[in-house]
Amino acid sequence: MKCIVTAGPTYEPLDQVRRLTNFSTGSLGVQLAAFLNQAKWPILESGDSPITLLLGEQATFRDKEVLIDNLIEFSTTRDLSDKLEALASSEVAAVFHAAAVSDFSIGNVWQEEDTGTRRKIEAGKISSRSANLLAELVPTPKIIAHLRDWFPNARLIGWKYETDGNRSDVLALSNQQIKDNATDYCVANGPAYGEGFGIVDGDGVCQHIATRDELFQKLQSFVAPVA
Repeated sequence: MKCIVTAGPTYEPLDQVRRLTNFSTGSLGVQLAAFLNQAKWPILESGDSPITLLLGEQATFRDKEVLIDNLIEFSTTRDLSDKLEALASSEVAAVFHAAAVSDFSIGNVWQEEDTGTRRKIEAGKISSRSANLLAELVPTPKIIAHLRDWFPNARLIGWKYETDGNRSDVLALSNQQIKDNATDYCVANGPAYGEGFGIVDGDGVCQHIATRDELFQKLQSFVAPVA
C-alpha cells in the first residue's frame, strides 16, 4: 500500500533570479506525512516506506524530528506535476494533495515608456532601476484535475484554503472541487472557514475537525493500515 503527500509551495520564475511564490510553510503536509509514516503500514516488498512526501523547495517548515524516508523536493508547478505523474500507479492507495500550488505564472513583462507605449522586456535579470513594470499573470494548469488519471484506484483528498467569504462559501467551493476533479474528499480551512478544518465528502456533507491531530487521524482512517 502506497500513499503520497504533497506539501509546501510551488514557485514561478519572474526572471532568472526572482520568483513568485506564496506564504505556505509546508507544516501541515509534512506533519501529516510524519503521522502516516509512524502508523503500522505494511512495508513494501522493496523495503521502502510506503509514504512518499513531495515537498516544495521553498517550504520553511524543517522540523529535525520529522523524518521521512521517501522525500522528493519540487520547485515549479510544472515540476510538481511531472513528479506526481512519474509516481502514477494503480497501486497508490491515497494521495493527500496539501501542496499550495501557485495559481499563476509570469507571462510577458512590459515597461511603460514616457510616450505612453509599452516595451516588452526580455532579460535574464530585469533591472531594478526600470520604471513601473506590468507583469502578465497566466493561470497555471490545475494539477488536481489530473490526479484521477494518474492514480485511478486511490482515495484522492484535495485542499481548499480561502481567505474571503464565509464557511458556507468555502464548503461550496470544496464541493465543487470534488465534482470538477473526481476526488473523494476536500479539506476546507483558512480565514474564511474559521477555526479548525472541514472535511467535505462527495455528497457535500462536511465533518468539522477541531485540531490537526484529529484531522490526521480522520485522514488516516480513509486508508487505514493493517494492524
